[in-house]
Amino acid sequence: MGSATTQARTATTAALDASSAVDLGVARDLFAAARALDDSTQLGGALSDASATPASREALVRAVFGAVSSPASLDLLTTIVQQRWSSTSDLIDGIDDLAVRAASLAAGDADVEGELFGFSRTVAENPELELALGSRVGDAAAKSALIEKLLGGRVSEATALIVTSLVRQPRDRRVRSLLSAAMKTVAGQRGRTVATVVTAVPLNEAQSSRLAAALTAKYGTRVSINTVIDASVVGGLRVQIADDVIDASVSSRLADLRQRLAS
Repeated sequence: MGSATTQARTATTAALDASSAVDLGVARDLFAAARALDDSTQLGGALSDASATPASREALVRAVFGAVSSPASLDLLTTIVQQRWSSTSDLIDGIDDLAVRAASLAAGDADVEGELFGFSRTVAENPELELALGSRVGDAAAKSALIEKLLGGRVSEATALIVTSLVRQPRDRRVRSLLSAAMKTVAGQRGRTVATVVTAVPLNEAQSSRLAAALTAKYGTRVSINTVIDASVVGGLRVQIADDVIDASVSSRLADLRQRLAS
């Protein structure tokens, strides 16, 4: 990600946080705009053209999306295209990112992170499902129908919107990567960091709370826990936060012991 894109994302996130009219309709409008730019090379190129004036890019956004977007959505889109982006791809990713953030804000207290994580585990455990959702030749409507069948009534409306929108147009990205990035975006929007904990048996509420408190103290930010049950770790646990891995599993200690005995 180039420095221009980093600055653009900071500015657009600030604009979203300052808006008092963010709802799921705004998130839908932003996802739709990202799809429109991805579908039209000409439109995407024009709106990411650094040689064009911000005013001309804003005028184009209003001409294309003014009749189909809410005032709040249009304000955010104009803010987005007034920024300088390193590439058209970065611009589209930036709109998707803002859409995920908008859905998170509109979701209230819904556990969007946990729901996204749960669906990512379902995908990870079902290769055929991952293939169907990630297929380049798959019909977008069929993918949406499949997700509705899997998630309808089981997750918040915000989570369903995020999953459906990202899977409809993955742009050569793996489904699990999309879900993982969305989880991190939602956590960041809510001032948290996501920790993935791999353990042989489920943690009870007290254990989860103690672990979250310890990780919060270590990293200086609130940490939410996503748990993966894997009998192969034998005992103990393995924690991953971003690029950091804390491996306190029995399987790791046994592997280390075997390596020492073999040397």
